[in-house]
Amino acid sequence: MSNNDGRVSVAARDSMARRAGRKNLRTLILWTAAMVLGAVLGCLQIPQVNEFFDFVATVFTRLFQFVAVPVIALAVMTTLASLGAQKETGRIFGHAVFYTLATTIAAAAVALVLFVIVAPGNVPSAGGADALPKNLGSLSYYGHFLSVVPNNILQPFVSGNVLSILFIASAAGLALAFMPASENKTALVRVINGAQELLFTLIRALLAVLPFGVMAFTGQLAAQIEAGVVVGALGKYVTVVIGGNLIQFFIILPLFLLLRGLNPLRIGKGMFPALAVALFSKSSAGTLPVTLASAEENLKLDHRVTRFVLPICTTINMNGCAAFILVTSLFLMQNAGVVLTAGTMVVWLFVSVLAAVGNAGVPMGCFFLTLSLMSSMNVPVDLMGVILPIYAVIDMIETCVNVWSDSCVASMTDHDLRGSLPEQAEGAAA
Repeated sequence: MSNNDGRVSVAARDSMARRAGRKNLRTLILWTAAMVLGAVLGCLQIPQVNEFFDFVATVFTRLFQFVAVPVIALAVMTTLASLGAQKETGRIFGHAVFYTLATTIAAAAVALVLFVIVAPGNVPSAGGADALPKNLGSLSYYGHFLSVVPNNILQPFVSGNVLSILFIASAAGLALAFMPASENKTALVRVINGAQELLFTLIRALLAVLPFGVMAFTGQLAAQIEAGVVVGALGKYVTVVIGGNLIQFFIILPLFLLLRGLNPLRIGKGMFPALAVALFSKSSAGTLPVTLASAEENLKLDHRVTRFVLPICTTINMNGCAAFILVTSLFLMQNAGVVLTAGTMVVWLFVSVLAAVGNAGVPMGCFFLTLSLMSSMNVPVDLMGVILPIYAVIDMIETCVNVWSDSCVASMTDHDLRGSLPEQAEGAAA
C-alpha cells in the first residue's frame, strides 16, 4: 500500500469513527431518556401502566431468548469452520482464556478483601427455607459439568443449556474445519453463513426498537422497588457483594483496558446498549445478540474475534458470579459455624472462580449453583431463602458486570491480535 493510500485509509477510518461516535451518543441519549421515563412511570404505581410494562418486558425477554440460542451456535460454528484448521484459533482462544481467568480471579480477590474488611456478622435466624426450591438439595457440583455432555442433539437447544450448545457447536465447527474440501462442505458452510447473516439482520431490527424494551424493564424494576419487593435487611452482606461488583466494574476492568492501551470510556459508550440490556434482562446469554452487535457495529471489533470470544465468555467469563459465589459461600459457612481461616478463604477464592467458569449465563444461575454447591457439602442453606428476595438487584448488577467483562476481554483480544490475523477472503461474512 502506498503512503497516499495509507492516508486515505486513515482518513476514511477517522470519518467512520466520528460517525460511529455520533451514533453512539444518540443511542446513549435515547436509552437514557427511555430509562428515566420508565423509572418515573414505574414509581407512579399505575396498575394499567405496570401491566403494560410487564407485557412489553416479557416480549423482549422472549425475543432475546429466541435469538440467543442460534446466535451462540452459529457464531461458534462459523468461526471454528473458518479458523479451526489454522493456528489463529488457538491464539484467539488463548488470549480469551488468559483475560477471562485474570479478570475473574481479580473479581473474586476484590470480593474477598471486602468480605474481610466489612466482616458481615451472622444472621440470628434464617427462616427462609420455605422460599427455596425443593428439588436442588440432591444436586452435586459435578452434575453441572455432567450436564454439558448432551444425550441428544435437540435437548440443549430446547432447554437453552449454553454449555451443551457450545459443546455441540464447537464439535460441528471443528468437524467442518477439518472436513476434506468438497462441494458438500462449501454448500454447508454457505448455508450456515447465510443463516448467521439472516440472524444478525433480525438482531439489528430488534435493536432499533429496543428503547421501548428498556423503558419497560426500567418501569418494571421501579414498580418493584416502590412496592418493596426488592428490599432486604442483610446490609453488610449486600454491601460486600454489590460493592465488590461495582469496584470490578468501575475500577478493575478499566485498569485492565488502560494497561492494554485501550480507552475504557470509548468501549463503555460503545457497549452501553448491551450493558443496559444485561442490567434488566439478568441474563448474559440472553444479552449476547446485543453484545455481539454492539461490539461489531459500535467498536468495530473483528467479527472473527467477537463471534468466537463472546459466546465462550458468555459461559466461562463470570466476574460477577465469582464474587457472589465466594461471598455467599463464605457467609453461609460462617453462619453454619465453620471457622474461616486465611487458608480456607484462599481455597474458596479459586473454588469460586472454577464454579463461575462452570456456571450458565441465565437468570439466577449463580444463585442456583451456589445453592447446589453448598447443599453438596452439607452446609445449611436456609439463609439462601433470606437472600432470595434481594437477589433480584444483585443478579442485575452481576450480570451487567459479566457482560462488561466479556466486552473487555473481546476488546483486549482484538487489540492484541489486530493486524496479525490473516486478511479475510473477498466476500467473507461480516
